[in-house]
Amino acid sequence: MDIPIALEKRVSRFELLGQWDRAEVGRALRLHGLSYGEIRELIPVPKGTLAGWCREIRLTAAQVAANTERPGSQLGVPRDTQRKRRLQVERIRREARAFALDHLEDPFWTAGTALYWGEGSKTNRSLELANADPRAHRLFIAWTTRYLDPDPEFALALNLHANNNEPAARLFWQKELRLGPADFNKSFIKPDGTGHRKNHLPYGVCRVRLRRSTDAFYRALTWIDVLAARWP
Repeated sequence: MDIPIALEKRVSRFELLGQWDRAEVGRALRLHGLSYGEIRELIPVPKGTLAGWCREIRLTAAQVAANTERPGSQLGVPRDTQRKRRLQVERIRREARAFALDHLEDPFWTAGTALYWGEGSKTNRSLELANADPRAHRLFIAWTTRYLDPDPEFALALNLHANNNEPAARLFWQKELRLGPADFNKSFIKPDGTGHRKNHLPYGVCRVRLRRSTDAFYRALTWIDVLAARWP
């Protein structure tokens, strides 16, 4: 069941609200016709507390009927446990689209978004860029810090061949990207003799991933869609 955007925003900020405002959100959801189970999928509140907030609220006959008919409303029918997250993702995408439309004339935002469009990961719901050019990674890191996460934590991993010097490669990327040795994950070492080219990159390919980046990933993909729509 859909809820108004204004109420959805209040739900997304629930854990930051005071007790009175939390109760108001719970009552607003109940007035909108949601069952107690559906409300508790959206906000973390004990059933007894929710019942106390809403004890004066009586659903209309139409709302009761709609609750019965909705999938997952009856006892024993699996509920849509991902509904709260889907609402959050929808909100993130709406906000990201509005942000992108406001930044289409920003050359730095456009350059970073185009870089991620071409080189960034589009799967695994993780904001990650793989490249052999440290300048591309420096742009990615600066773009991420300015537009997505002002206090980012990055994790690095190297894709190397068996004849690469792994310690030297780590030192190279650490210096170029101004990150510490603790930021490196285990390297992937590809054995020789697989029929590929022999002139291997001396420092391999570096993968830079923003930690805890699922929301940033959805924003970046939405930005790409907005940017792509400029040249249909």
